Amino acid sequence: MAGPSYLVNILDSNHVSAPKGSVPSTTLALTYLDLPWFPSAPMQSLFFYEFPHPISHFMQTTLPTLTQSLSLTLQHFFPLAAKLICPPPPLKPFILYSDGDSVPLIVAEFTGADVDHLTANYPRDFKLLHPFVPELPPSTMSSDGILVMPIMAVKVTVFPNTGVCIGMAHNHVAADGSAFMHFMRSWSSVCKSKGDSTFLDEESRRPFYNRDAFGDPDGCNEEALKCYWHWISSWRENLAGPTKEISSVDKVRATFVLTRAQITKLKQWLTTQCKNSSNDSEEVKISTFVVTCSIMWICMIKSQENDIQVSTNGDDDDDDDTFYYLLFAVDCRNRIGFSLPVTYFGNCLAPGIIRAKKSELMGAKGIVTAGKAIAKKVKEMESGALKEAEKGPSNLEEMFRSGHHVAISGSPKFRVYDMDFGWGRPLKIEFIHIDDGGSLSLIESKNESGGMEVSLVLSKNQMDAFTSNLAESLKAF
Repeated sequence: MAGPSYLVNILDSNHVSAPKGSVPSTTLALTYLDLPWFPSAPMQSLFFYEFPHPISHFMQTTLPTLTQSLSLTLQHFFPLAAKLICPPPPLKPFILYSDGDSVPLIVAEFTGADVDHLTANYPRDFKLLHPFVPELPPSTMSSDGILVMPIMAVKVTVFPNTGVCIGMAHNHVAADGSAFMHFMRSWSSVCKSKGDSTFLDEESRRPFYNRDAFGDPDGCNEEALKCYWHWISSWRENLAGPTKEISSVDKVRATFVLTRAQITKLKQWLTTQCKNSSNDSEEVKISTFVVTCSIMWICMIKSQENDIQVSTNGDDDDDDDTFYYLLFAVDCRNRIGFSLPVTYFGNCLAPGIIRAKKSELMGAKGIVTAGKAIAKKVKEMESGALKEAEKGPSNLEEMFRSGHHVAISGSPKFRVYDMDFGWGRPLKIEFIHIDDGGSLSLIESKNESGGMEVSLVLSKNQMDAFTSNLAESLKAF
């Protein structure tokens, strides 16, 4: 798919560190919830803002404030400027911060594509947004076999007299979505206040790094280390680290908005359907998350099945008893078994995995089947997140082997549209790490409280089918 022509001109390349001497050399241990993320490609996010000023104004006035505020924020979120130290077996990996460690910051000018097109909801070539994503610096290997990996990179792209895009890439081993968005909210607040970071001195606002609360339930650390040692042993031939192959298939990216009114109707309908069809005495709670995931999962399955039917001329010999899986991450902060505050910085996620037969999901009551299963899993995770975290690796292995899975990325709890650097609320948020086509990103609606935005990347044919399936499903409620 031929995209519009555009030009990217690099204006500045720098490294930003915390104020000199503000953070002592620090070593942070990695927990059994950090280690499984080593094989993952970097997390990539884009924040688009309106910025009706010329390049000269940005370079002379805005960039110094943006850079200074990043430096002050890194004083509190120093692991993002640190390095991942990855020794060979039987040693353990860790995060090492040394005074002067920094984050690469690239500033670029973009001309060509219209910002309105870049931030639109309708389907666009999925590669259109790739120029705004920073690349992490290459990893290095010491003579004694220790791998050193950078953690974060920043790229700021200016659209003359129109807008600004802040592109972020970070290694998931160091921070999950909640921790990373805590950093982004803090950075934007410091920037908006022209360098006032005193609020981060408050205990309730600054990141929490103590790993003591994790312990080692049922040998989780040992199992996670085995996975890490296998990864590091097989990784050494490729110093590029985990990367994502760019598919040659013509894929498109689109965002779908569920309004508060639509979600309210869906919740009412699904609640009634679950009560009428349930053999269980236990009532399930149908939340906004549940209805959004339910309808999107079913529409995605149908779009993929439609593509299979077309490509095989209707000869789909896939068994109706085949299990299809949905994966979502549950934040374990402040949950039973995890005595960690919401400001804990690191990974604190347990995998919520649902499976159901293809025949049930593709049937007339597919959304009901999905909704009940998701609601039950959400309730289980309220008190059983620790157990799910412990058995997560084996459950994930089963899911990935199936070849039929959809993962949910993001959360409305991130409040991404509250991140104001002083230029107003974001025009659009995009998560580029969903480009493999097996994930949905889910965040709160920009335009109304109670609404949801769901973004995904599919082939053109699948996206057409998804759009049609979603429109048809919403008409039924």
